[in-house]
Amino acid sequence: MMAELKGTLESLESDKEVKVAILRHDGKVFSSGHDLKELHTRQSTLGTTDPVFSLCSELMLTIKKVRFPVIAEVSGLATAGGCQLVAACDLAVAADGATFSTPGVKIGLFCTTPSVELGRVMPTKQAMEMLLTGDLMSAEQAVACGLINKAVSPEKLRDTTMDLAAKIAQAPSETVAIGKKAFYRHLAMPDITAAYDFAKGVMVDNMAAPDAVEGIDAFISKRKPQWTS
Repeated sequence: MMAELKGTLESLESDKEVKVAILRHDGKVFSSGHDLKELHTRQSTLGTTDPVFSLCSELMLTIKKVRFPVIAEVSGLATAGGCQLVAACDLAVAADGATFSTPGVKIGLFCTTPSVELGRVMPTKQAMEMLLTGDLMSAEQAVACGLINKAVSPEKLRDTTMDLAAKIAQAPSETVAIGKKAFYRHLAMPDITAAYDFAKGVMVDNMAAPDAVEGIDAFISKRKPQWTS
């Protein structure tokens, strides 16, 4: 499943008609993470689970690298690597009955790779409580700590996600791609001065891009812009 999702995202990268991707699911589980039986078998027969966790890391990084925003639409349980997947997405919308957890600590396998994403989207103490206890987090709690953007009734979930995607799709794709790439790059910079120097350069270059020229001219002229991307 991870390889298939990674491949799909990579294939959509070259499709200029794609402006937003939504990850949604059928049934009660968004994702329960890794197959523990597979991990156990690999460890006992091959002596390592490195290929599995390497692929998982590559998938999460692919979500960050693709030019278009990726939205998680969650109507059920997202646990362990599934919770990691929600955190890795650029945006996330959930039904108010959805739940989230990183329960690995309860079986002796700390959710270390999920902690990479959780630690970047949640306050430290909330992330650590989730990781150290393995307790379920409600959708309301997930909104409060920044794991997801919105929690809505199940009846409104699909429309809410689609409305969010539609708003993003109104903007030129190239502008969104510039912004997404720059955001994650400067977020990883430990020095705020370096981050500002980098962001300044991006804005200077963006200002000369065709869609920026068109958008600013359209705003000044009080007309609807005609995007090139």
